[in-house]
Amino acid sequence: MDARAELMTAPASLAHLAVDDLGNPFLVFEEQAKEKRLSGIDALKANILAAITVADTLRTSLGPNGMDKMLVGSDGEVTVTNDGATILEHMDVGHPIAKLLADLSKAQDAEIGDGTTAVVILAGALLRQAGDLVDRGIHPLCISNGFEKAQIHGGQNSPASLTVRPLQGRAAKACEVAAKRVKEIAREVSVFTGDQHPSAGDQSPLRKAAMTSLVSKVVGSQKEHLAKLCVEAVLSVADFEHSGDVQFDHIKVEGKPGGKLEDTSLIQGVVLDRGFSHPQMPKNVRDARIAILSCPFEPPKPKTKHKLDIVSSESYRRLHEVEQSYFQDQIKRLKAAGANLVICQWGFDDEANHLLYTSGIPAVRWVGGVDLELVAIATGGHIVARFEELTPEKLGRAEVVFESSFGTDTKDSFLIIREHGASRAVTLLVRGGNIIGVEEAKRSLHDAICCVRNLVRHPWVVPGGGASEIAAALAVRAFAEKESSVEQYSIRAFATALEDIPAALAANGGLCAIGEVARVTAKQENTGDPCHGIDCMQLGTTDMWVQNVYEACASKCSQLQLATQVVKLILKIDDVLTVTDIIE
Repeated sequence: MDARAELMTAPASLAHLAVDDLGNPFLVFEEQAKEKRLSGIDALKANILAAITVADTLRTSLGPNGMDKMLVGSDGEVTVTNDGATILEHMDVGHPIAKLLADLSKAQDAEIGDGTTAVVILAGALLRQAGDLVDRGIHPLCISNGFEKAQIHGGQNSPASLTVRPLQGRAAKACEVAAKRVKEIAREVSVFTGDQHPSAGDQSPLRKAAMTSLVSKVVGSQKEHLAKLCVEAVLSVADFEHSGDVQFDHIKVEGKPGGKLEDTSLIQGVVLDRGFSHPQMPKNVRDARIAILSCPFEPPKPKTKHKLDIVSSESYRRLHEVEQSYFQDQIKRLKAAGANLVICQWGFDDEANHLLYTSGIPAVRWVGGVDLELVAIATGGHIVARFEELTPEKLGRAEVVFESSFGTDTKDSFLIIREHGASRAVTLLVRGGNIIGVEEAKRSLHDAICCVRNLVRHPWVVPGGGASEIAAALAVRAFAEKESSVEQYSIRAFATALEDIPAALAANGGLCAIGEVARVTAKQENTGDPCHGIDCMQLGTTDMWVQNVYEACASKCSQLQLATQVVKLILKIDDVLTVTDIIE
């Protein structure tokens, strides 16, 4: 008896048969059909449980001793990473609350670029504390309001560049106390003084911040070398004269499997994953004058349906001559503009390729739109949409353009465009033993670059290793002592949740989480010094400034704000509805 026959023998009073989209039968039992949707406290607890499950998945990936996750896609593609945003992006998350945490990690990545794991862990810790308070009979709205107060007073720790949300009365006074405490924690770093360019100043604060980001990654063994490259890349494209911001889009991170991680280099220019279109074209073009084309190198095509009949050899010869005249006219326009290199967004056939070769004009085809824009920015050229618009002023300039390859695979070549003088775009060329390692190295460099960019924009840092969370927790607890309403319980719970970050750091480092957090908290209270954190690397000191472990203040503020906002949203959900629900 097959499976379908077995299902058909089930008592009709207990279940009925249904078929899915693929034709597979399944039973829907009476109790399951009559099961009502979750509402009230049950819905809240189910949502909290889903969020905690996601946060616990990322918990072991936090810190310098965090573990990596292997993610296998539906097509068999393997990704190995400990980046929170990447893990949640590749996870098959079905629960709507779990999707909220995935969106939270994406928001942190889009706003700051770093701290994507910590923000999810913090949100999970807040919800775990909220669940305990709900069990004690405290209304979710009171918990939400208490968290908001704690977040405002204990978390908005930006010295001058980030604003503190004003409150009235007693709350305003507590905010002043918390802001003063946070200003004592944060330190300003400066990479240049006066009219001095940052590249000639002290770059060590930026490098130390980048190394803090890289030490927890798979590239941690080469953190000093890679941190130096990240700082040089950011300073190369930073606009200090006008906006004071970093042109992040001008930094390209390209990876090539093969070689060693320490072979990773910074190229003052652009690297294209393309080679010259003809194998006999020159592989090295000096003093390049580049025509950047977004138009196809071919005769124009009618935009309407057409039919062309070739009835004789003379007609075919005339058609060939017309096509040749178009190609010759395009090459004449290139020569008249003074171009000695063509970079085209579209492809061209072998005949056009041969004409370019015989005319002595090297060409590159099938260059993507993003890379084409980057070439234009790097070389100071203009993207030309029509050959009639090509002029010498629209050509890009480069010191040298050459084709290169690694190892014995000469077919896997790439093009390097080096600029004249100060570069307007740079490329980090990442090397590694395999494609999985290269991709993870690219993600790690992205986080480090974002960390350096944040410090260039807002040059304030706070001690890492959980020191700032413990200091903020102490400030929040002190504020809770002055709160007379029931919200003091949720404010204390917020402080306890903050300690979950240093506890995770200690646990991932093989230390006793409770004992280490208690010891560091006592040291901060006794000494009044908020720089003491978890000694994850067992260096013999808990002073994070001595260990050169610190984070951007903007990143820490963003984590507190985003996590609290999402937690407030979840705590206000008391019913879960679907489009198929019938409200009786």
